[in-house]
Amino acid sequence: MEKITIINTGGTFNKDYQLDGTLKVRNDNKIIKKIVKKVFRENKKNIKIKGILYKDSLEITTDDREKLFNLINEDANSKIIIVHGTDTITETAEYLSSKKINKEIIITGSMVPFKINKIEAVGNLMAAYGALKTNDFKEIHICINGIVESFKKIVKDKDKNRFVEEK
Repeated sequence: MEKITIINTGGTFNKDYQLDGTLKVRNDNKIIKKIVKKVFRENKKNIKIKGILYKDSLEITTDDREKLFNLINEDANSKIIIVHGTDTITETAEYLSSKKINKEIIITGSMVPFKINKIEAVGNLMAAYGALKTNDFKEIHICINGIVESFKKIVKDKDKNRFVEEK
C-alpha cells in the first residue's frame, strides 16, 4: 500500500491557547499524531509525519517555502499532505506549483484551532487523506471546508470566514 507523508508547517490548525489569552503555534507534531492515532487507526502505519517551520502562515517567507519544497523533494513518498495556515495557503500552493515537483500534493488547514474545536481540523485532514488516496492529482489542490479543488479555483472569503470555489 502506498504511503502518504503529512508535513506540518504550523498554522491555526496547530495553535494552543496561552494563559495571556493569545494563540501560539505549537512547535511539534503532537496534534497531528493524536489525530492519526485515534482516527486513522489501521491506516496509521501508512502515514509518515514530518514537521517544518511551525509558524503562523502570515510569518512564512519565500525562504520557508523553499525549505518546504526541499523537504517535499527529499521525501520518498509520492503523495503529500501539507498542514498549513489558511491566511497564505494559496500563496504556498502557487509557489510550490511553480517548482518542478513530481508528486501529488494536497494542502489543508483549519480556520479554528484543533484545541478549540476538533471537528474542522480532523474533518479537513481526513478529507485530504481520502482525496489523495482516491484521486490522481496533476496539480496542487487545497482541501478545506468540504472543498477539494485546484489551488487556482479556491479563495478565502474573509467576510464569510470560509473558503469557496472561485467562479
